[in-house]
Amino acid sequence: MDERKRMAGRKREIFGWAMFDVANSAYTTVVITLVYSAFFVDYLVPEQSPWRNSLWGFAMAVSSLLAMMLAPIMGALVDLYGGKKRMLMMSLWLCALATGLLYFVGPGGLIWALGLIVISNTAWMLSEVFCAAYLTDLADERSMGWISGLGWGLGYLGGLASLVWVLFGIIQVTPERDLNLYIHQNQLAMVAVAAFLVLVSLPSLWWLRERRPMASNIRWQRIWPRLHQRLNASWHLRQSLPVLWRFLGIFTLYSAGMAIIIKFFGIYLASELSLTPGEKTAIFLALQLSALLGALLFGVLERAIGPKATVILTLLWWAAGVLCIFYLKPLAQWTGQTQNDLFMLCSVMAGAGLGATQSASRTLVGLLAPRGWSSLVFGLWGVCSRASAILGSLAFALVADLLSLRQGLLVILAFFLIGALLLLFLPYQRGREQALTLVQ
Repeated sequence: MDERKRMAGRKREIFGWAMFDVANSAYTTVVITLVYSAFFVDYLVPEQSPWRNSLWGFAMAVSSLLAMMLAPIMGALVDLYGGKKRMLMMSLWLCALATGLLYFVGPGGLIWALGLIVISNTAWMLSEVFCAAYLTDLADERSMGWISGLGWGLGYLGGLASLVWVLFGIIQVTPERDLNLYIHQNQLAMVAVAAFLVLVSLPSLWWLRERRPMASNIRWQRIWPRLHQRLNASWHLRQSLPVLWRFLGIFTLYSAGMAIIIKFFGIYLASELSLTPGEKTAIFLALQLSALLGALLFGVLERAIGPKATVILTLLWWAAGVLCIFYLKPLAQWTGQTQNDLFMLCSVMAGAGLGATQSASRTLVGLLAPRGWSSLVFGLWGVCSRASAILGSLAFALVADLLSLRQGLLVILAFFLIGALLLLFLPYQRGREQALTLVQ
């Protein structure tokens, strides 16, 4: 009976953890990727500005820099003093608050919009770090891949549900029909996303265990010396865990390509294709479904071939999808399909690799990280994620503004192919042995 209760409690906790991925996917899907990014560029940036894409890239870069500075510090604090769950929930709720406040920002409020996007995106990225750090608490080597994949897979359900709510339940007019109402509905959509974040994360609040509650007897004057000592020790980890550090560098490169897609997909869609609202909605929904199915199917494959081979395979998958979109016009002429139909097909194909790449990467970090250092290591993983967002956003935005959005696709392709090549020569088994040896 006790064993049955323990297993039921563990399953409930895993579900609560996965529901956090469901909740925070609404933010990146609606705000960063598909809806608000395009609204920001088209209606909040002054029409005469030549830096429309770059201003969005600037917001992404600033928030990424802040997350890069804060993630290892907050991760080290959690390793030292506990309170992982508290940090997890507080960062998500700050994201929800800043997102909800976007309701009050309209045309002419560019500075306010930039500030709130920076705050919400920084908080979201920090919540992602603490969510990933829970993986080593919930899983062992055998189960880490499928638990990570479960989170990413269910996360796409959250993105899909929030997107359907916003596109079908809130934004119901086009700007050509009623511009003022269209703007108001986009503002109202931000309140909906904030509510989604809070409500869907409640299972995480209820069922995730706080394994080490934040110490109540913290002597605040000693925090910085201990924190400084911990961060110095993490820098010396590169000597004990060279494979982990090597992987983090490779991860930064190929994640730059994923960051571009996540942050600029909505802008590319609005600028390069003449799609009806119905066609846009169909592409968005198909992309979410393909990412969901891809995360689940590649998650099964990961158990057979391992996380490293899974990441390489999905990067090559991504590269094929990007090439199809780059050569969209000649491919459409060759196949006899319309560019819009072929774009949907290419997007669905490429999108199937998104969740799998992220999930398998998170698993690799968890397996290469020594126990007792998980929050800090995932904080460093967060630094690399943010560095990739800066690298990708600025590289793509500059190429898009100086050349064209289409030429920017080649930047994505380069990041994926270089990352796959470098990952091919990563000695994963040696890295796993290094992590286990450090624990002992």
